[in-house]
Amino acid sequence: MVAMQDVKGEEYTVYVEPDTSTVLFQGELSLDGPTEYAPIANLLNKVLQTEPNTMTLDLRNLGFVNSSGISMFYKFVLSMQKKKGVQLVVLGSNDMPWQGKSLKNLEKLLPGLKLDIQ
Repeated sequence: MVAMQDVKGEEYTVYVEPDTSTVLFQGELSLDGPTEYAPIANLLNKVLQTEPNTMTLDLRNLGFVNSSGISMFYKFVLSMQKKKGVQLVVLGSNDMPWQGKSLKNLEKLLPGLKLDIQ
């Protein structure tokens, strides 16, 4: 198992529950471009490299993400088209206004994606 390093900033935390291949996001992501998002993208890819049957992105406690962050999520989901056999589950919250619209687009990028917004 690859060691998973949490990614923390002033306004956010991203951490992995290795037993369930769940990546939890908390706070607000308003980083500046792909370079600043690289540690988070790398963490997502490390989890994916373990080839779990199911990988979950838990965004329910992510209050805000800017366009660069949305782009990072979209690129990651697109990369999963090549990973047959890994079920991606995205958990969202109706309490976070950005999630309904932005997360629904993920289903267009990866038809097998399971989106659960409550």
